[in-house]
Amino acid sequence: MEGNISWFRELWRYRELFYFFAWRDVKVRYKQTLLGVAWVILQPLVTMLIFVVLFGKIASLPTDGTPHALFYYTALVPWIYFSTTLGMCGNSLVSNANLLTKVYFPRTILPASVALSGLVDFIIGTVLVIGLLAYYRILPDWHILLWPFLMFLLVILTYGLGMILAALTVKYRDVKYATPFLIQIGLFVTPIIYSLTSIPEQYRKLLVLNPLTGIIEAFRASLSPLRTIDWELLGVSIVFTATILVVGTIFFRKAERSFADLV
Repeated sequence: MEGNISWFRELWRYRELFYFFAWRDVKVRYKQTLLGVAWVILQPLVTMLIFVVLFGKIASLPTDGTPHALFYYTALVPWIYFSTTLGMCGNSLVSNANLLTKVYFPRTILPASVALSGLVDFIIGTVLVIGLLAYYRILPDWHILLWPFLMFLLVILTYGLGMILAALTVKYRDVKYATPFLIQIGLFVTPIIYSLTSIPEQYRKLLVLNPLTGIIEAFRASLSPLRTIDWELLGVSIVFTATILVVGTIFFRKAERSFADLV
């Protein structure tokens, strides 16, 4: 217990370094880019248009009464944050190998700063969500107040998994090549292209084990008065997210001792 308290105190002492790394990651992300922050909107926007044509118009997948564009875009914004940030978290230690061998600081600051800096993209992408609501003349109810909490939950999940991947990548370098493949699979086992209600009951129970399932479904329901939030499903995601955070923290702290030697 005393060790955990000391660890949190140490993190607090290095908070300025945490902000520095987060701001550095934001600047590096947009430095020498042709379109700058426009990429943040273009990526989910273009993907949304492709999904609308392929899965909305051609495949005619149900969207539970939500307009196709809003249905896909509302899920794509958190998904793109998760997929992009998780990959960067996994490589955060290896890409800063020179710092790990020369300067001491709590190593968890590196994946944490990546998770925080990715929120800039998420917030910018959310602006278009507001535009879509206005375009379809949809007035959300009080559930929209859950959006910041869901965003926090998404960050915690990404950070927890990011710590596990970062620690594994230091020891096993092929993890960074497997991560994009696993993230690609995640796109299909998360209700982004399809609605959870369109999945047969026996398979739906398996998808519930994916903590992103409850989060994505809650993101959609928080904006549309035509949908209701499945509190049980969201509760499962909260429990899994908290578990992943605890396991990730313990695993990362144990592996942290050998980072400088392995990196």
